[in-house]
Amino acid sequence: MARLAHPLSIFSQSRFLCCHNAKHALTFTALARAPNSRDETGALPTTAVKLTSKARRKAFFESPEGVLLRKLNECSKDGDVVQALRHYDEARESGIPLGLDHYNKLLYLCSVENDGAAVPRLGLRRGFEIFQQMLNDRVQPNEATFTNAARVAAAKEDPDMAFELLKQMKNVAIAPKLRSYEPALFGFCKRGDAEKAYLVDADMVESGIVAEEPELSALLEVSVNAKKEDKVYEILHRLRATVRQVSESTSRVVEEWFHSDYAATIGREVWDARKVREGIVRGGGGWHGQGWLGSGRWKVAKTQVNEDGVCLSCGEKLVSIDIDPKETENFAASLCNLACQKEAKANFVHFQKWLERHRPFDAVVDGANVGLANGHNFSFSQLNTVVEQLRQMSPSKRLPLVILHISRVNGGPAQNPKYRRFIENWKKNGALYTTPQGSNDDWYWLYAAVSCKCLLLTNDEMRDHLFQLLGSSFFPRWKEKHQVRTLGSTCGRSLIMPPRYSIVIQESANGSWHVPTVASDDHETPRKWLCATRSRKNSLHNLWTSSSTYN
Repeated sequence: MARLAHPLSIFSQSRFLCCHNAKHALTFTALARAPNSRDETGALPTTAVKLTSKARRKAFFESPEGVLLRKLNECSKDGDVVQALRHYDEARESGIPLGLDHYNKLLYLCSVENDGAAVPRLGLRRGFEIFQQMLNDRVQPNEATFTNAARVAAAKEDPDMAFELLKQMKNVAIAPKLRSYEPALFGFCKRGDAEKAYLVDADMVESGIVAEEPELSALLEVSVNAKKEDKVYEILHRLRATVRQVSESTSRVVEEWFHSDYAATIGREVWDARKVREGIVRGGGGWHGQGWLGSGRWKVAKTQVNEDGVCLSCGEKLVSIDIDPKETENFAASLCNLACQKEAKANFVHFQKWLERHRPFDAVVDGANVGLANGHNFSFSQLNTVVEQLRQMSPSKRLPLVILHISRVNGGPAQNPKYRRFIENWKKNGALYTTPQGSNDDWYWLYAAVSCKCLLLTNDEMRDHLFQLLGSSFFPRWKEKHQVRTLGSTCGRSLIMPPRYSIVIQESANGSWHVPTVASDDHETPRKWLCATRSRKNSLHNLWTSSSTYN
């Protein structure tokens, strides 16, 4: 049977990986899979004897290739590129075949070489030599290979080559990741080449890769320095949509823009109030997207916002941005699909049916989180206190839904007659769901709160791997409007309700901006905001006093 051609077989011996300058040319050799060529890992074929998986692992572990990989792993842990290159040279001299993992380790070390290396920039000098040797050896590169090679290029202050490597990766049908774009993007931004940074960004968007704060912050800074006001405006809105609250370092870049002399010259003194209003309504509040409004210098202040959403610097009231009900339904459906993949499907389907019979609820309680909030011992008294608080706050005076694992309900403190009465009361009122053995409570209480469109009481910041699986910009917006927390040592006696306004970058109808920074998990420490306003003299601000009018 004929073998399929290797993805890189489209390159002939004379095909070059070129960048802006011929001195960077690297030859791509034909990598068609010949009968005697290496396997997918780059190793030469062995005998046809069938071995068990365990035997194969043992054989590789004890082979020269396996010993070399362990040595390179140790060098990777220590960041020792000099020793790694010694191992590489010895392996070449000894004829030890290198595979994909070997080359990726070497390229990674070459790309992260620090200034304190024993032989400065040795890895950078040899990185592309190693990459070319990998191609000569007909070892199939993957995304990590190209990304590490691009990092070497960026470390050599050659973002053009990093971008060219990215293009070649796509040409051979290897899907790039966000990290694949970083060497070129950060390299152009560091060089101050805004136009080429925008090309990388456009390619990233075309590939369906969503930029995160580090990438957007770099694009913002290069745009500020290049005086690209339209790009500054665009990136602020991208930060609003995907990041919401910025780090201190990004906040400093935003502040630099508003303080600049150039920013004072940008903006319209007269604008169409109707279009601004339509933009605010269409976006759900908090922004209009009509461009820079107002004229003159910006007044910039680091400030706070009170519990009613009023900025303590300019007095403007921030808004609570609407969530599209359809988005909530779609999120609940995707959450259900994920839960059925991660949990025993029959268990989760049983919960959904139970929830349909007993809903609606005004609140859901993460029982384990609340019961353990003050230490390692589970407290039913503490849990019952917050349950009663939520019942009193409920318009219907109904008990909230408590989610607890079966081990909490059947063992330990649950055997105490006093606590047993709490449990039986919740059961009798259809307000307790017991999750089965082997289940993860998180799926149950999150799905219940989302599908019931109600409050969720938990101190869990929901940042672990499970919540990363959700991969949705909707989740932080939903969490902001629905999560209730208990306050530190007074857990069970003081509830922190969701804010009455959205903690997100807001652009008002009179042209002012409010940018929140990321807060610590200490909810008693006020969040810092950056407030940027302009004088309203000679403007039409009175036609549209504030976006808070449309809250």
